[in-house]
Amino acid sequence: MEYTEFLKGKERYHLQTGFDVEDSQLHPKLKDFQKFCVKRALKYGKFALFENCGLGKSFQQLEWAKQVYNKTQKPVLILAPLTVVGQTIREGEKWGYVVTKASYNINHPNFAAIQIANYEQLENIDCSIYSGVVVDESSIMKNYSGATRNLIIDTFQKTHYKLACTATPSPNDELEIGNHAEFLNVMTSHDMRSIYFTTDKEIIKGNKYRLKKYAEKEFYLWISSWAIMIEKPSDLGFSDEGYELPGLEYHEKQIVTSERDNGMLFNTIIVSATNFNQELRFTKLERLEQVAQIVNENKYESYIIWIKQNEEGQTLRELIPEAIEVSGSDSPDFKERTILDFTDNKFRVLITKVKIMGMGINLQSCNNQIFASLDFSFESLYQSIRRSYRFGQNKTVNIYLITTDTMQNVINSIKEKEEKFINMQDEMRLAILKNYEVERSERKTDHFKGDNFELILGDCVEEVAKLPDNSIDYSFSSPPFGALYVFSNDPKDMSNVSNNDHFLEHYKFLIKELFRVIKPGRLVSIHMMQSTTLLGRDGYYSIVDFRGDLIRLYQDCGFHFHAENMIRKDPKTAAIRTKNRQLMHGTTKSDSSIVRPGLADFILTFKKPGVNEVPIKNNIPFDLWCKIAEPVWIDVNEVDTLDYRAARSSDDERHITPTQLTPIKWCYLMWCNKGETVLSPFSGIASEGYVAVKEDRKYIGIELKESYHELAKKNLLEVELSKGQMELFEVTEYDEVESN
Repeated sequence: MEYTEFLKGKERYHLQTGFDVEDSQLHPKLKDFQKFCVKRALKYGKFALFENCGLGKSFQQLEWAKQVYNKTQKPVLILAPLTVVGQTIREGEKWGYVVTKASYNINHPNFAAIQIANYEQLENIDCSIYSGVVVDESSIMKNYSGATRNLIIDTFQKTHYKLACTATPSPNDELEIGNHAEFLNVMTSHDMRSIYFTTDKEIIKGNKYRLKKYAEKEFYLWISSWAIMIEKPSDLGFSDEGYELPGLEYHEKQIVTSERDNGMLFNTIIVSATNFNQELRFTKLERLEQVAQIVNENKYESYIIWIKQNEEGQTLRELIPEAIEVSGSDSPDFKERTILDFTDNKFRVLITKVKIMGMGINLQSCNNQIFASLDFSFESLYQSIRRSYRFGQNKTVNIYLITTDTMQNVINSIKEKEEKFINMQDEMRLAILKNYEVERSERKTDHFKGDNFELILGDCVEEVAKLPDNSIDYSFSSPPFGALYVFSNDPKDMSNVSNNDHFLEHYKFLIKELFRVIKPGRLVSIHMMQSTTLLGRDGYYSIVDFRGDLIRLYQDCGFHFHAENMIRKDPKTAAIRTKNRQLMHGTTKSDSSIVRPGLADFILTFKKPGVNEVPIKNNIPFDLWCKIAEPVWIDVNEVDTLDYRAARSSDDERHITPTQLTPIKWCYLMWCNKGETVLSPFSGIASEGYVAVKEDRKYIGIELKESYHELAKKNLLEVELSKGQMELFEVTEYDEVESN
């Protein structure tokens, strides 16, 4: 494989595996923006529509399914929440589509091109007969157990045409986005987190992942390659006519709770997730009487009442006799029939729970909602409100929040989450829309030369390829430690890989070039450390034999394994810095089968076959040789490095790990004469160059990241200046002695 081809493969953009259709082939009643979305989804074959509620996702998915059937002549399955199935069938009838409940018997009288089933029926359906699948309200996958989520993804792993439809997700809900990517065969959820997300140590509970700062643009570009995300048609350049949202008004009804025997002078105003349900029981009657008062005072208005506990439903039915409740224990037929009756205004008060009817269903026939038992979940509140507050609603939507003086922290928490969600959602949507068709800008290049060095800003593989054959005397560098850390989102960055095998595949391009440019009989040294699996990422603890992988890779490229030195590292320092459970003394008290010793660094050295024409003679003192000849270097100061902090840019997530200066110096003494040229393909802040100039060698350094490159310039200019001053001082002192 050519290097450019390999880099192209690292660009994580979704492949087009679908087909094109003309506007004239689509349903004439589709809006222009809806046609655009359907055509794009068909072209890619596997795609997601993240659209605001009321933009006609059902209509679009029905047309998508029809077109896939026309192309393949095999039926398409729509998976939907139980409460949405009936509405989708009715929606199909409205627009002239025949949609039936799933039946894989081709001779069945209800067999149709477009079939629908609820998620719970999946295990009872032969999905092999379908050429395509639509997962309606696809964000619901994250609310299922791991087994069911995996069943959905695994069942349709080889299905050629896939469409996922849901409202706009939060950019920081990595589980929801990852599930979509995995379902659509774009990338596994695990790989997505590894590449674009990092753990946030400041978060103690809940979602501990956040987007890496440097990866935000690339993350949005990546999503735009397999999804459309819009809040309104004008986001895609179309008219918003007919898509104006009505007013939305919140009415908070706060109840002052009665005194209770809790050993305190006043009732606490802090409700936690732990005592939340207990608080609901304490305040049940007061809250539900307030709900009944609102409903009974407005006899001509319809209402949806959201509850949390079964006993709340029973009490409300007593307080509001005309209300009908849909509960989890009801039959599927009852749920489906009751929802349709409510949307047809056959009764005016519906009592239910968010987990039953809070997602996907269209309830815009009702513009009044009451949250009788508000909890900490902003998502539940948001999704429930969207059942009524959606495009097509022509009345002001009234949201009644029944709270108590003990629940103010719940309200505050929801408001904070709402503000953060809206801001992040807007940023994500706008970033994606700006980049639907993106061409990568030309990378900045720079060649900076001093008296004894040359620094190159660019890709090490491409730049080393420009060097003449057999022109380099020695190479020392510290390549990325496999897939341990991802430092940037650039495809040319060797740390930006999905796993260690992927890194080795990329690194091999460089080793082949190193073998070409190193003189016969001369050497290449690399600084590395063993890597480990991560419990959160891989599910188990294990040391990865990265050292062995590198040795075998260099040997495969023609080098001989010449030498290795181990550098001791302080395990206490590593434990403090990494918080690795395997290094914690406390782990020995709970289960010492988990613990392991600290990991050392290694200097691995490889020789190019052939005769070394210029012997290396640096007159190493005997006492120093005794230190260097030790297989383990135990007295290397871990902080004997150049200062890297100035090279960190605002979007850095990981600090660079410069090699200690002493091992570099010792390697130069052994394997490189004064005046010879040292090459570092991973220059970083130029630790190798700093020592090279100081020890009278020439230096060529290549670095991909601009902030590191700029600090490398500063470091090398400073060492050249200080060395020049030292030489001047020595010459002047000698001349004065001679003249005397």
